[in-house]
Amino acid sequence: MPPSLTSLTDDARIALDNLGDRASSLVNPSIRLGVTGLSRAGKTVFISSLVHNLLNGGPLPLFEPVRSGRVSRVRLEPQPDDAIPRFQYEDHIQALVRERVWPDSTRAISELRITLDYQSASGWSRMFSRGRLSLDIVDYPGEWLLDLPLLAQDYRTFSTNTVSLARSGVRAELSREWLALAESVDAEAPGDEMAARRLSEAFAAYLKACKSDERSLSTLPPGRFLMPGDLDGSPALTFSPLPHVPEERAPKGSLRAMMERRFEAYKSVVVKPFFREHFARLDRQIVLIDALQAINRGEEAVHDLERALGDVLACFRPGTNSLLSSLLGRRIDKVLVAATKADHLHHESHDRLERITARLVDRAIRRIGMAGAGIEVMAIASVRATREATVTEGGHVLPVIVGTPMAGETIGSEMFDGLRKTAVFPGDLPVSPDVLFRGPDGGQPEFPEINFVRFRPPALEETSGGLKLSVPHIRLDRALQFLLGDRLA
Repeated sequence: MPPSLTSLTDDARIALDNLGDRASSLVNPSIRLGVTGLSRAGKTVFISSLVHNLLNGGPLPLFEPVRSGRVSRVRLEPQPDDAIPRFQYEDHIQALVRERVWPDSTRAISELRITLDYQSASGWSRMFSRGRLSLDIVDYPGEWLLDLPLLAQDYRTFSTNTVSLARSGVRAELSREWLALAESVDAEAPGDEMAARRLSEAFAAYLKACKSDERSLSTLPPGRFLMPGDLDGSPALTFSPLPHVPEERAPKGSLRAMMERRFEAYKSVVVKPFFREHFARLDRQIVLIDALQAINRGEEAVHDLERALGDVLACFRPGTNSLLSSLLGRRIDKVLVAATKADHLHHESHDRLERITARLVDRAIRRIGMAGAGIEVMAIASVRATREATVTEGGHVLPVIVGTPMAGETIGSEMFDGLRKTAVFPGDLPVSPDVLFRGPDGGQPEFPEINFVRFRPPALEETSGGLKLSVPHIRLDRALQFLLGDRLA
């Protein structure tokens, strides 16, 4: 995050927090892993599966410290930050493995500490290291991350950018009611609380319509308009962008002055505390995205996901941490962008999903003028809800996935009850991602037809003691190796 986004006071508080973290880490080595994602990407499921597989010896063949047997003990411990709600792992895993329902999505920040005792692969390191690492998992909504660029914007810039985006593509129809209302008000007239409320409610309705499953758009700041929590109804959330904001200072007491003041309050009350107290203290980060849903919704959803990724990646400062950098401004030295729900495809398309995600990330990196060092891309399924099979139809052998569709899901004219399994031909992703990103000279983009069905979590076998030992996944071990392998070497 560029230094201009924070004040000297913020920088001093961040330095003190990082100094405290560094001092604590000398006694008890730890790493802070941020877990976030864009809408419905499965943050809660990812954390629950990761913790459950580590605690219960799940299959993690590509996570070298576990595969080699160097990890001797894994346990949950009290988290270091008493003021942050605990990630309720036990409740979420109960929903997944006992009730076979997906846990509720992330609505606020939470934290969980899991500690690993291990033997270093280096004999020299074993002489000086305690062989213990605490992983502090910080779970927070992706909408909060997308708010960070607001710190570098004034109200006029925020309004110009938001209104311009709202008038483009499918957003033009979704924003019609809000923009008509915003155009009708006299921004220079005395501020009126009811006018501000009507504007903010119409603006929030537009953002919610963009986020809906039917649209699956990703660029949706300010994030707290979608999840207000205890700020619901507060002045800091009762504002709206306005069209045609002039450069000159707003008249004192005017509606425009009210909107500008509340926008600044939103940054001070909501965005800055999150950046200072949580984001600036992270060591590593995983960003989960639902690329399949965007592909299924078409060109505009894919380009909006790319825009959101650019905004997200611009928030990070990949680079190697040192004592000095931790004091002055911690650097996130590894960022993993993971496309989830790979189990909704046959394995033949997994590499294709990964290439599409890499293309999205590369384009986003070029757009913001950032180097790609320290950024990795994967296609994963935190919980594998399907298995693969083949069916013969018309003399052709088709690869299919088999699972239990959620109640209410439909395929053609058939509606499922949440109990019966079925085989689904998911369709194929293109071999080359180029067809999704063709420009004016390369013709129109071509989007494949994907049979996108939501499945229930899988039925898992239990031991004689009633313990479900592991949750099936796709490449969760590879993600762990990238994020943690070097710290357990």
